[in-house]
Amino acid sequence: MRILLSNDDGVFAEGINTLANVLSDIADITIVAPDRNRSGASNSLTLESPLRVRQIADNIHSVQGTPTDCVHFALNELMKDNLPDLIIAGINHGANLGDDTLYSGTVAAATEGHFLGLPAIAISLVGRTHFDTAAQVALTLVKNHLEKPLTKKRVLNVNVPDCEYAQLSSWEVTRLGARHHSESMIKDTDPRGETIYWLGPPGKKQDAGKGTDFYAVKHNQVSITPLQVDLTAHDSLTMMADWLSIESAK
Repeated sequence: MRILLSNDDGVFAEGINTLANVLSDIADITIVAPDRNRSGASNSLTLESPLRVRQIADNIHSVQGTPTDCVHFALNELMKDNLPDLIIAGINHGANLGDDTLYSGTVAAATEGHFLGLPAIAISLVGRTHFDTAAQVALTLVKNHLEKPLTKKRVLNVNVPDCEYAQLSSWEVTRLGARHHSESMIKDTDPRGETIYWLGPPGKKQDAGKGTDFYAVKHNQVSITPLQVDLTAHDSLTMMADWLSIESAK
């Protein structure tokens, strides 16, 4: 089995290297990841400058670009003649819950694999300590995929509590929760006297009840949320057609 690993924390991050070490027992691993932290890059592509790629070791490449760039390069150039069987993005250093998935470079890396026709998993640790736990969760998911392959129409967004593997209470299939509006921006002054702004902290949880990813990780449960990438509001198609027919009748 061939697995492509990427992330948004950078090629030297603990999460991706822990994941590679664990999965290398059952698969041939290729890492293509950003040369530095690109958290929050979402699905952005680098269009106005070339991608600079550096081989760090056998099957490990660093890309001066976004997580999406990394997967795009891997599948359309580096591995185009021998595509991987599965793409895994992570292990992210921190949660990707609810609205966070819209901004996450980790989820974006998995999504790019989905766009290019491959099954994909994004996996995040809700903390920065027990990467081995998240790696064991990923290993189990890969073994399940070998027995019953994941559909190519979905991306799995997995969030793992930051605890020992034995302390996980269960595995739950969840839906995305939601946060309130983010906090105010933080105004500051740089050493040159120029006004600068920092993004404020994430908003508080708004929709975090039972069945959500927020609820699951709070109760030491592995949260697995199947994501669909089609943004079409299918339930509004008829309504919009009716709305346009009013204009056409004038």
